[in-house]
Amino acid sequence: MPRNLDLTALRSFVAIADAGGVTRASGFLNLTQSAVSMQIKRLEEMLGVEVLDRSGRQVSLTAAGELLLGYARKMLALNDEVMGRLTRDPHEGEVVLGVPHDIVYPVIPQVLQHFARAYPKMKVTLISSFTRVLKAQFGRGECDIILTTENGTDPQGETLAELSLVWVGAPGGIAWKGRPLKLAFEHNCIFRQGVQAALDKAGIPWQMAVESDSTRTIEASVSADLAVHTVLAGSEPPYVDRISHGGALPELQRMKVNLYVAEPTHSVAVQELAALIRRAYASHSARPVAALA
Repeated sequence: MPRNLDLTALRSFVAIADAGGVTRASGFLNLTQSAVSMQIKRLEEMLGVEVLDRSGRQVSLTAAGELLLGYARKMLALNDEVMGRLTRDPHEGEVVLGVPHDIVYPVIPQVLQHFARAYPKMKVTLISSFTRVLKAQFGRGECDIILTTENGTDPQGETLAELSLVWVGAPGGIAWKGRPLKLAFEHNCIFRQGVQAALDKAGIPWQMAVESDSTRTIEASVSADLAVHTVLAGSEPPYVDRISHGGALPELQRMKVNLYVAEPTHSVAVQELAALIRRAYASHSARPVAALA
């Protein structure tokens, strides 16, 4: 009697081949690593051959695995085509987007508004965190798309904009005139060390007056004129102003806004959301988005 291959196990196998390992594949599939490993074990037991070579530091395909991969892709594509045409709207599902809190505005809300109109059945989960955290989540396959603010760009990323880092403080505040200069930064802020180095180079004494994991705490402290902070030009939060220091503070470096899109993308909607983000930055350079279409 003919035996049937487990499509769920085949999907895990293809995900491992595309993602380059079990960890990232489990993130794409929204499964635990142990569940994915168990599916591969069942697949190998059914076929009577090993499809993954686990002898090296990284998982690779065996000769049998390479042969299976082509068949698996065809079977899954046919399965997904049938399910898409006979059951639900193929544009249903979820997209996970990660954005550093300081560049959510002004671009992202209007990008999401346009995306919702084009894909009303897609759920978008927006994660706002720090670049280091978002890159770690992306590496584990927990995000489909992330934006980052960095000095450079990793090979899989693309730079959308380069923006100046600027000093901000309370409207009409005087904290920027004090010495040592009082700073307020989140613990994981990627700008923090660069700002400290710029002050050291300029011979300006400083102290970390406010530290927190909460962006709200930093903003409240700065707006109360307890310390100063730095943000990307054009993303100043409410209740603070850019400091016109006239050279009393060092000029700061420019930072790159980078885009990372998971490969392989699990839907056309992911590609379209990435395209909307690209157009927003290309057309408006992080200024308020008037139109994306």
